[in-house]
Amino acid sequence: MANRIKIYILNADIMKEELKISTVFPVSAKVIYDAWLDSKEHSRLSGGKAVIQPWQGGKFKAWDGYISGKNIKLQPYARIVQSWRTTEFQKDDIDSRIEILLEKTQGGTRFTLIHKDIPEGQGKKYEKGWKDFYLKPMKDYFKKESKTKS
Repeated sequence: MANRIKIYILNADIMKEELKISTVFPVSAKVIYDAWLDSKEHSRLSGGKAVIQPWQGGKFKAWDGYISGKNIKLQPYARIVQSWRTTEFQKDDIDSRIEILLEKTQGGTRFTLIHKDIPEGQGKKYEKGWKDFYLKPMKDYFKKESKTKS
């Protein structure tokens, strides 16, 4: 699993962090895309309750309300861009942004998550959170899905 954290300066007063994580799931991009934007399936793949309006401009909450945001750009089966924040963000923090890229590859679909505008000092924490609370459960979820689709 490739990953990277980068720190950059937005302006002289605000520092933001960025991370990139990539892995391959043994299912099609359509299966991943549809599950990410479906309240019931997103809840199942992450283990926390999700409520998602699955259209561009639609709002979402995930992990029992810990995460909230809005669908900014949806390109079916290829790309999802969302504003993203947790209850740990300060009121004056700007929303961070996630971009999910889905690319067909040998053995399934490459899932690449780029998370930008993370408040300073929180990048490593969110990288661990993505791995522990999304990528690991998603591996199990999509492994089961690939068996039911076979």
